[in-house]
Amino acid sequence: MKKRYLFGALALAAAAGGAALLARRGGSDASDAEPWARAQRGSLVVDLAEDGEIKPAEQLTIKSEVEGRHSILYIIPEGTMVRKGDLLVELDVATTVDEKVNQEIAVTNAASALEMKREDLEIARNQAASDVELAEQDLAFAREDLVKYEEGEYPNKLDETRGAVTLAEQELEQAKEKYEWSRKLHAEDFLSESELKGDELSWRHKELSLATARGNLALLETYTHRRELAKLRSDVRQKEAALDRVRRKAASSILQEESSLRARESEFNRQRQKLEKLEEQIAKAKIYAPMAGQVIYSTSNQRPWENNEPLKEGVEVWERRDLIILPTADTFVASTVVRESALKSLSTGMPVRVTCDAIPGKEFSGTLSRIAPMPDNGRRWMNPDIKEYPAEVRIDGGVGELKNGMGCRLRILLAEYEDAVSVPVQCVVRVGGQSCVWVKTPRGPERRAVEAGLDNNRFVRILSGLEGGEEVLLVPPLESSAPEGK
Repeated sequence: MKKRYLFGALALAAAAGGAALLARRGGSDASDAEPWARAQRGSLVVDLAEDGEIKPAEQLTIKSEVEGRHSILYIIPEGTMVRKGDLLVELDVATTVDEKVNQEIAVTNAASALEMKREDLEIARNQAASDVELAEQDLAFAREDLVKYEEGEYPNKLDETRGAVTLAEQELEQAKEKYEWSRKLHAEDFLSESELKGDELSWRHKELSLATARGNLALLETYTHRRELAKLRSDVRQKEAALDRVRRKAASSILQEESSLRARESEFNRQRQKLEKLEEQIAKAKIYAPMAGQVIYSTSNQRPWENNEPLKEGVEVWERRDLIILPTADTFVASTVVRESALKSLSTGMPVRVTCDAIPGKEFSGTLSRIAPMPDNGRRWMNPDIKEYPAEVRIDGGVGELKNGMGCRLRILLAEYEDAVSVPVQCVVRVGGQSCVWVKTPRGPERRAVEAGLDNNRFVRILSGLEGGEEVLLVPPLESSAPEGK
């Protein structure tokens, strides 16, 4: 709209100057002194002119993938045509190479520690198996001793002791009978006193032997058996508890060794991954062309407010910094910006005519392919009141002629009419919200309401209210009026 006002102001100034000149020359008719324009009927092209810049339609931006900041050792000259696999950039990673040597030592040490820990785990497993086996054997022996006592030793001992009691009872009975017989024989003087005393002594001895045998039986049944049985059962319980402790200890030892092994494996993997990362960083220090194309430095396309140092050997770059741009197609686009006021008239698919000062006399055709949904805030620092939306025009052809970074002029075709009535834009003003022109009549200029359409900053289409051939005032009265479109 500001362009429209500028053209209007210039036209008004020129018209006013012409009118003053006519007045000084002493024109006889006052109406002849007024500047008039004739409404034209015919073809009308309405377009929007913007400046732009040529760039490849598709391009691959190659970035630095090396962590940290590194200086450029080598960079291919800009403009070079490269093939896939050609070296583009080499960064200085001498410090990373030194770190790699130290890291290789760390990986070797971690691998040795890991192997030792694996051996420790095998030893722990073997020792645990041996300890558990020995404890199981002790428990089995204790259980066998208990069974042997309950089912063998005790019954045998009991039978033996009871047999001794029975034998002692029989021997006592015999000794008593012999003593009674000897006493009868002694009373009849058939047996001497000493022989009688001997038989009595033998009888008393057998009584003592029977008492001893009965005491042994009572002792066996009441005390010895209970104590031995309790001892053997306690041995079984102790061996069971010992086996449980050995199993738990073995499991804990194995678990501890396994945990330690996992820690060593984790440390080894961490050191190995660190080494692999260093190797990867060293490999990424040499950047090769992923495809054929012409080399363009990223700094050649940087915006005016970007202050990156031009790429060359010795310049320090950082991770994810743009380095090289390679076009990936032979087609081109023109990048431009359109003001917010023009958005309502634009839509993708509109035809565009493209010209370049570097290629005089040649016009390229194109299509408006993209309008950004948001304004470019990076440009607003120059004028915060202006909102400009990035846009792209896909150009047909241009291979071998167009170059990346060329300036161009874009004419976006908004509308094209075969039969339209049009007048210069400065002829139409708004009065009370209505578009008006001052038509030439025999009585002088008369205001007439019209319906205005699109304009191309030079001519505005009149949809109704005016016919072709009618003359309208080129410099409308300024009072109570405003230029069309304000």
